[in-house]
Formats: sequence, structure tokens, C-alpha cells
Amino acid sequence: MMEHWVREALRCPACRGQLTDRPGHLVCPPCRLAYPIREGIPVMLAGRAVALEDLP
Repeated sequence: MMEHWVREALRCPACRGQLTDRPGHLVCPPCRLAYPIREGIPVMLAGRAVALEDLP
């Protein structure tokens, strides 16, 4: 689990929007992208983001 202050500081790399939590991902609602969390570390690369429609 990541520290609260780290979580609050993270922003979407595509639009700089605020992210919301989803199990295993951080989600940007305006972009409709989900950034995976691997071993507790968010992968904040736009090229690794998954479209919300593609999540199970």
C-alpha cells in the first residue's frame, strides 16, 4: 500500500487530472485510462495505460 501523501501527489501523465482508485489500478476519469499498480508501484506511463473499457 502506498503512502497517502504519495497517492495524493500523483496525477495523470496525459492530462494532469486527479486519479481515483480501483483495485490494481489508478484511474483517470476524464481520459478514461487506467494505470496499473505493479508490486505496489504505480506504472505512470501513458503507453502502459489501459482503456477503462478493456478492464475486466
